[in-house]
Amino acid sequence: MIYADNAATTKISKLALEKMLPYLQEQYGNASSQYSLGTKAKRAIETARQRVATAIGAEASEIIFTSGGSESNNWVLRNVAEAYHKETVHIITSSIEHPGILNACHALELNGIEVTYLPVDSNGCISVVDVEASIKPNTKLVSIMLANNEIGTIQPIAEIGELLHDRDILFHTDAVQAVGHIPVNVNELRVDFLTASAHKFNGAKGTGILYKQTKSTLSPLIFGGEQEYGLRAGTENVAGIVAAGYAIEESVMTMRETASMLNFMIDATIKGIRAQIPAMRVNGNDANRLPGIVNLCFEGVSGEALMHLLDLKGICVSTSSACSSGNNEPSHVLLALGMNEQQAKSSLRLSYGRYNTIDETKAIISAVCDAYSKIITSR
Repeated sequence: MIYADNAATTKISKLALEKMLPYLQEQYGNASSQYSLGTKAKRAIETARQRVATAIGAEASEIIFTSGGSESNNWVLRNVAEAYHKETVHIITSSIEHPGILNACHALELNGIEVTYLPVDSNGCISVVDVEASIKPNTKLVSIMLANNEIGTIQPIAEIGELLHDRDILFHTDAVQAVGHIPVNVNELRVDFLTASAHKFNGAKGTGILYKQTKSTLSPLIFGGEQEYGLRAGTENVAGIVAAGYAIEESVMTMRETASMLNFMIDATIKGIRAQIPAMRVNGNDANRLPGIVNLCFEGVSGEALMHLLDLKGICVSTSSACSSGNNEPSHVLLALGMNEQQAKSSLRLSYGRYNTIDETKAIISAVCDAYSKIITSR
């Protein structure tokens, strides 16, 4: 099997797996227990919290562990709605956000929240000018993703943060796709909230990260015990949290080398496929995007058909976000770029990770071109 869908999830690293296993076997104590088995688990959580904080330029006290990116995103959005429940609240987001943001916003609209969905240009980039023009007296939150999960476009978050600085507007970024892959510093970005997910940077599934700037308030998500500063009750996922700490530390340490390798592989993939399929084009920004992600359009050919033919050869790719792939609708991200429905449905996303090799890249180029040719000649 060749796995080229790392934007959906990543293989847990050997180090992260090795470090988490003791907390599923020997060190299985409840972190809220007072005896030594419990206190060891508590220390492991706090050590992981510090590792995560260091990786994104935060303080350990500003890191809250959750079950994943969608939970963290929903928490931030609902928190704002609840905090200002006696007022008419306005939220600004973008048209290409992850479903964890968009669907939460749609639900809030049913409860009277006003939401502005900003457009993007043909590269999938938000305009800071559009953000400023959309601000209203009742705007309480701006939520813009740091990097897109389908096309990889990196947004001008620091510039938006600068715009919102000293205004009474909270700023959140969904950095699930970015953390561990590009440098992320919450202070440089000037965000109040940031979300991340361990399984996107070779940690374990089921562990999310929510950064909350010290001065920002956050209502409890789950009532019960005093876990996570009394904001999210429930016995902690100690093993997953430990794995997240090691995985993010490892990802940051190897980030430059990995990014260089991934960019080389993506460039080779584009050139190799384009040499045999000149009509193929790259969706989104061809330069300012995450290392390892590229979205390709093969106009007139079903992206789903290509995906299934590649699957028969043991190659895993996708046609859209994993959270949207089951609805048979064209990608909302690609439509937002100005593509029509047919073009959007003719696209594939390839996303390489640290465990891919150049030989696998060559195999993918060959398989994509063969699959394309098979579809064309079968008409």
